[in-house]
Amino acid sequence: MDFTNPLVYGVPCFLALILVELTYSKHHKKEEHQKLYKWKDLAASLTMGIGSTVLAPLTKTIAAIVLFNFVYDVFNPVLDGVRTNIMGYQSFGYAWYIWLICQVLDDFSYYWFHRQNHNIRFLWAAHIVHHSSDNFNLGTAVRNGWFTIFYKPFFYMWIPAIGFPPEMLVICLGIEALWQFQLHCVFIPKLGFIEKFMNTHTMHQVHHAQNLEYMDKNHGGFLNIFDRMFGTWLELDDDIDVKYGVIHAPNSNNPIVILTHEFKDIWNDLKKSPKLSHKLMYIFGPPGWSHDGSTMTVKQQQRQFKEYKKKNPSKIFQRPN
Repeated sequence: MDFTNPLVYGVPCFLALILVELTYSKHHKKEEHQKLYKWKDLAASLTMGIGSTVLAPLTKTIAAIVLFNFVYDVFNPVLDGVRTNIMGYQSFGYAWYIWLICQVLDDFSYYWFHRQNHNIRFLWAAHIVHHSSDNFNLGTAVRNGWFTIFYKPFFYMWIPAIGFPPEMLVICLGIEALWQFQLHCVFIPKLGFIEKFMNTHTMHQVHHAQNLEYMDKNHGGFLNIFDRMFGTWLELDDDIDVKYGVIHAPNSNNPIVILTHEFKDIWNDLKKSPKLSHKLMYIFGPPGWSHDGSTMTVKQQQRQFKEYKKKNPSKIFQRPN
């Protein structure tokens, strides 16, 4: 069985759906939707996607065959012909409910993987590629960084360690990716009751917004329950004009610039202070952290924003950086 099947079949569908959305947007009555796609931006996104597609088989081999299987074998040795976890119970099989549990655990891991991509600057430097476009469309969905796929498996290795078959986890990862792709569509409205537990298109619009009140929200994969549990869920407010992208954008459609610009900024920030502790914070601290307060993290800005709006509800807040 080819355990990369979900994405092998998904890639042609991705391209077909991008073409459908592109055609639909160009013939839409609303001018804002007619401008949904920009040709150079789409070309950059597709280049990022092609690069990820080329690297994916390599990383899947490392993750599925080497890392996941190694962890699975170490923590689930075969005893008397039965695969048994080191905790003493029989490792999990392929019953339908085991698949469901694995998918939920996959989503839990995705939540923390995604959240840390926004909270640790070195990881953000790899993930910012996906947020670097100021357009929100299915083309942006394939605008993936080439470096995240090298460390992503480490967020999931605990799942085979507790007894789930590695190939099951890889398929769940593929299903997660398929759901994530279609979330990048502005034409799908709020979905009523489904919004109570699923991560939907409007919620993902919040995630991709650079509006200060929306930043670092809705990290979930196909579920939003972990965002609700850990305080990062926020519903789309129809009264807020959403602006997509990042504050410090690469301002380039050059794939190399898009891939590396935040790493370059980290390098420049490392030169600002001789102290090792400061240098480590510039690498592993939250994006926006500075040793002299010249720039602020998202949380610091959001606290300042709330205090300002209480005192000046009718005035526009000028973000510090």
